[in-house]
Amino acid sequence: MLALLIRHALVEAQDRIGRRPDLPLSQEGEEQARQLAERLQTWDIAAVFSSPLVRTLRTAQVLAESRGIPVQTDTCLNEIDFGEWDNRSFKSLEPLESWKAFNTFRSSTRCPGGEMMIEVQSRVVGLLERVIPSYPDATIAIVSHADVIRSAVCHYLGVPLDLSLRIQISPASLTVLRLDNCGAELLRLNDVEE
Repeated sequence: MLALLIRHALVEAQDRIGRRPDLPLSQEGEEQARQLAERLQTWDIAAVFSSPLVRTLRTAQVLAESRGIPVQTDTCLNEIDFGEWDNRSFKSLEPLESWKAFNTFRSSTRCPGGEMMIEVQSRVVGLLERVIPSYPDATIAIVSHADVIRSAVCHYLGVPLDLSLRIQISPASLTVLRLDNCGAELLRLNDVEE
């Protein structure tokens, strides 16, 4: 199976973290989503899965509409639960020791009242492993969030989560993994244009 891991396109507010369920794409993000769908027009995509948040759903819908296939939402693809940090600005978090710990020791630091990255990794990898038998020789699109995609890449490449921030995942970027019973192969990482 080829898994196209796609980060949602740009949103208006880039300075805050969290799920923010109703955050729409910006005008530039709408254009990015259209361009991404055009770039992938020659790919035979059998299914499109998405996080349930508006920004990911919209990105997925633009991709799926051109193919006439439905978007399947799954909470396993949701943004990390930042707990007490949800909807806070990066600037307000910078002085916090707990924020510094989360960004240097992600494998064992929990967001206050939220998730650990290992839990995020477990849910996204669990979803990918569950869909492999249904699409063994197919290509599927997974529209999600930067940390979710990073955690999947780290798992399949054997990279510790503590190093995950070394992997750039840009808005509307494409990361491609070939997954099968024998393992995984990274074919593209953070591809933003062909």
